[in-house]
Amino acid sequence: MYDPAQLRTFLAVSQTLSFTQAADRLGVRQSTVSQQVRKLEAAVGRQLFARDTHGVELTEDGEAMLGFARSILEANERAASWFRGTRLRGRLRFGASEDFVVTRLPEILEGFRRDHPEVDLELTVELSGTLHERLEAGKLDLVLAKRSEERPGGQLVWRDRLVWIGAERLRLDPDRPLPLIVFPPPGLTRARALDVLERHGRSWRIVCTSGSLNGLVAAARAGLGVMAHTHGLIPPGLAPVPNGPGCPTSARGFRTVVRKSAAGRRLARRGGATRRRDPGGACATIGEISCRRPLHISHTRGA
Repeated sequence: MYDPAQLRTFLAVSQTLSFTQAADRLGVRQSTVSQQVRKLEAAVGRQLFARDTHGVELTEDGEAMLGFARSILEANERAASWFRGTRLRGRLRFGASEDFVVTRLPEILEGFRRDHPEVDLELTVELSGTLHERLEAGKLDLVLAKRSEERPGGQLVWRDRLVWIGAERLRLDPDRPLPLIVFPPPGLTRARALDVLERHGRSWRIVCTSGSLNGLVAAARAGLGVMAHTHGLIPPGLAPVPNGPGCPTSARGFRTVVRKSAAGRRLARRGGATRRRDPGGACATIGEISCRRPLHISHTRGA
């Protein structure tokens, strides 16, 4: 029998390939992460990670453990849900930032459907700033969106930095304005990127604007210019652009926090829904989960 806490720690390290980032995600000390991994490796009798001065990599046995760990944790959660004897029903108006659509959102939705099969989702995909506005206006119940370091509140889940990304063949001329591919206002990434360029005195021009991440990615892959993006969620086909005369130092990033109203916490307790710290990676995204209004979900006793 493998310890679920050790399996969650293993998954966090396997997803970040960093003991430090895994510790931040789990809200524990790095020494605790190292200890949990050592205990799991002792229980398995195999080395799951190859560690050196350059980083952390999964071994062949570690790759095999990924599937087993997820299956074990999912089975544990299904058993716990069954014996809690409660089920959530109703409708949830959920807003997700464009940044997560092509990367983590499918995992999040899959995990939510598995845990709450009788809750109907009304999904809205928008810019983070727009989602916050709609949440404030009472048009959404829950949002997954970026939040800057300057805005307080919430339970920290994840931090990441912004980097400039573009097509691998892209070559920048330091004597010409930096070609930018950006979201329209009120995009948080756009504002942060332009602020960095202004502070560095780097001239720029916007060559493409799109409210769709797919549109931005297509433009970047075509070599139109560079875009600021979260380091941990770089879309396939794009790569970080080295800092230098043509491209200044990347901006500080955003953080992930979980924030719920008192009504939302009461509902979660009554419905038996608890916030889990990334058991399978689905919630480990760069964003904010906020709930300021009671969710439109009823709870019923299970049979």
